[in-house]
Amino acid sequence: MTPEPISLDEALASFDELWSPRIVTAVNDYDVRVAKVEGEHIWHVHDDTDEFFLVLAGELRIVLREPGGERTVTLPKGAVFTVPRGTEHKPVSPEGASILLFEPTGTLTVGDRHDAVPSHVDATTGHRLT
Repeated sequence: MTPEPISLDEALASFDELWSPRIVTAVNDYDVRVAKVEGEHIWHVHDDTDEFFLVLAGELRIVLREPGGERTVTLPKGAVFTVPRGTEHKPVSPEGASILLFEPTGTLTVGDRHDAVPSHVDATTGHRLT
């Protein structure tokens, strides 16, 4: 954690990798991460934690598998959504987006249970900004 303000625009400009979040700061035991996304992530579940999304630019869709079936939540710039723990979900952004995530430190981007991880998805607990 730095004692100075952090520009999210500068943080996002410091890397190009998609689906590979950077940790910009921490709040108690939670990481605040930013990521660039485009295309599809993978179906995955976080068994013990919710997952918070804030769209900074572009549009993000989150497909959810719920007891009543699948539904898609569309998040335009400025929208927030929390995926409840234990809910299978897949983030998708056909045109690309920049997002902010709020998750417990050490949470894997691919959750506790997931589909096979393709090469375009970084299975990580987040990377520190350089």
